[in-house]
Amino acid sequence: QVQLVESGGGLVQSGGSLRLSCAASGFTFSRSAMSWYRQAPGKERESVASISSLSGSTNYAASVKGRFTISRVNAKNTVYLQMNSLKPEDTAVYYCKAPYNGMDYWGKGTLVTVSE
Repeated sequence: QVQLVESGGGLVQSGGSLRLSCAASGFTFSRSAMSWYRQAPGKERESVASISSLSGSTNYAASVKGRFTISRVNAKNTVYLQMNSLKPEDTAVYYCKAPYNGMDYWGKGTLVTVSE
């Protein structure tokens, strides 16, 4: 079965950095586009970044462009989100998502808290 396990969240001061990881299993990772989403308290889940399966082309939300970098290592079935220059408004639970067989699969998320 498809499994996505996020890790790397934590508490960081404003201006700091974190690297999130999402380990995937149960599907052919190298053939799947991968995405990171986040959900802040009281807000809807929003797309943060995505990376294609073949070319590795990336897309970012305007709010994180230039600060966050999504990458993948197919040999490790892992997608990463490097987050730099973090702001308090980046505080959220971060989820990775994978499409497979017409469905979207989600991990359980990892909490990122950015203090002032």
